[in-house]
Amino acid sequence: MPRFTLSERALLLLLAAVQFTHIMDFMIMMPMGPQLMRELEIGTGKFAILTSGYTWSAGLVGLVATAFIDRFDRRPALLVMFAGFILGTLACAFSHSFEALLAARIISGGFGGVSGALVMTIVADVVPAARRAAGIGIVMTAFAVASALGVPAGLFLAQTYDWETPFVLIAIVGTVMWIVALLGVPSLRGHFIAGPPTGRWKAMMALASDRNVQWALLFMSAMVGAHFTIIPFLSPYLVANVGIQEKQLFLVYLTGGVLTIFSSPLMGRLADRRGRRRVYTWVTWVASIVVLCLTNAPRLELGWVLVLAGFFFVFASGRFVPGQAITSLAVAAPQRGAFMSLSSCVRDLVSGIVSSIGGLIVSRSGAAGPLEHYHLLGWIAVACGLVSLWLARQVKEVA
Repeated sequence: MPRFTLSERALLLLLAAVQFTHIMDFMIMMPMGPQLMRELEIGTGKFAILTSGYTWSAGLVGLVATAFIDRFDRRPALLVMFAGFILGTLACAFSHSFEALLAARIISGGFGGVSGALVMTIVADVVPAARRAAGIGIVMTAFAVASALGVPAGLFLAQTYDWETPFVLIAIVGTVMWIVALLGVPSLRGHFIAGPPTGRWKAMMALASDRNVQWALLFMSAMVGAHFTIIPFLSPYLVANVGIQEKQLFLVYLTGGVLTIFSSPLMGRLADRRGRRRVYTWVTWVASIVVLCLTNAPRLELGWVLVLAGFFFVFASGRFVPGQAITSLAVAAPQRGAFMSLSSCVRDLVSGIVSSIGGLIVSRSGAAGPLEHYHLLGWIAVACGLVSLWLARQVKEVA
């Protein structure tokens, strides 16, 4: 298989750096759950609203963006959306109540969701299909770095100072990455070859009515449900039920992040060489076992928690590498920006739905009591994963 050129690799690393801030902003809320619920004096229901509000906003804004995103050069579109995301994240840093934080999360989610979709669109535009899963694997190392460095640093700042401090860090890093993107992302207008798109909403409806697109979106929905059903309450569960200390949470994300720095590119290479669907199937079966072990875990020593968390990050998160590669090939290049935006929209909406469902299912006895019914979320996640295996085989590769 041909290797990446120097320019391709440089652009992929740059996009991974941009994606880092978006992922860190999304991820930091979950491990801060115990602290936020304590300091804002909110229960599991309101915490679920905070996490789902971000994804609901990202999904709805992404739905609107689907109608016009392919009318613009990728570079200025990314810069504008990324700038809005940075401002929304900075607003989180100046929030001192549940209501203010929710409003700021809605702003950052709306802009962040579209900027994340644009990053994946650019990857699909510049990397040939034969190497696309490997390219996605490189960009998804941003998730690993955010887990290994960003989230532990954010948790340290939150526990040392206050919960608003991590958002200052993210805004600063995001500003630096915006400047890097301004200087390093080239103009990308290849999707204009077929001519400027006309009839924006009509084109979007035509895209959504395409049978292959529908299969791809259903597959994405099931894959997201298999993962994000258990994510929002994972940190509170580990503290309240499994017994690790709140100050030890950073070790969970550090361990998982370090492992996925190596596993994400490996997943991409394996998917390109062995088959995207085959690798996705293997990884999903292992991830299902890990999810059931994690969501039904008794009180454990820290070492065993880190082992389980490591497997979860490598396999449960790793399935998104071949999964994203499968969905990226579902449409031709002229429609790719709209499709990736629509796909991102569906991903975020499903994340919001399953987070809201989790808030309805999970309850807590008292401010410091254990979480109840969390194991049910594990079974829902596994069911979604098994459904996604069938749906993956329905998606045809168009480009």
